[in-house]
Amino acid sequence: MWRMIPAATSSAGPFAAIGDVLGTIWTNAVTPVDPPSNVMVLGMCAIALVVVLFRPLWHVTRHVITIAHEASHGLAALFTGRKLEGIRLHSDTSGLTVSRGKPRGPGMVITAFAGYVGPGIIGLGAAWLLKLGYAVGLLWLLVALLALLLLQIRNWFGLWSILVSGTALVFVTWFLEPTVQSAVAYAVTWFLLLGAVRPVFELQIQRSRGRARTSDADMLARLTGVAGLFWVSMFLLVTLGALALGGAWILGVAL
Repeated sequence: MWRMIPAATSSAGPFAAIGDVLGTIWTNAVTPVDPPSNVMVLGMCAIALVVVLFRPLWHVTRHVITIAHEASHGLAALFTGRKLEGIRLHSDTSGLTVSRGKPRGPGMVITAFAGYVGPGIIGLGAAWLLKLGYAVGLLWLLVALLALLLLQIRNWFGLWSILVSGTALVFVTWFLEPTVQSAVAYAVTWFLLLGAVRPVFELQIQRSRGRARTSDADMLARLTGVAGLFWVSMFLLVTLGALALGGAWILGVAL
């Protein structure tokens, strides 16, 4: 006795497989993991600090901060009712986010302000997830955010940057052991928190040499009438505050 399986049943195979993959991702993302040892946490902090301070490594990894910087401009534009036209990421670690709306007003100020503080705020959110035990969930959330950001990229180098970053995170979250995944999540979080501070100093150095007349701080000065140095100080205050609070959450230290 035999029975022919209808075509509709056989075609359900790939969809079932996709469902299994998504189910596995969701289960891993929402399942808290045990906190790592203090040695590992501090080790990831030391690695991130070296990457930020050592110029040859920083020249490469700064692209990650640029991605977070431009993504923050884009999110701020959307949240304030502006129309996001697209994002470009350049090989010199600069970037450009274009949005359409009123040329002045609170929406434009918030959008301009969000860039330099964005990486630190993202790092602070990542530290909060680590505090709750969602190290793997953090990595998958970053993958999802990169996928959404990919829709707004408008140049080839930007496309390459997002794809490389996303592929690396997918490899870690799908193929590596949970202990390695946790270590990477902590390293990324420390890097965002620490890496958010250095561009603020670099910005002021460029401004002091007259090389950053179109910077976010100078744009804010033109929009508000408040000196650009004030806005650089605000960038520094927010990024250092995010580093202090995020570091305390990661280390379990009460402020």
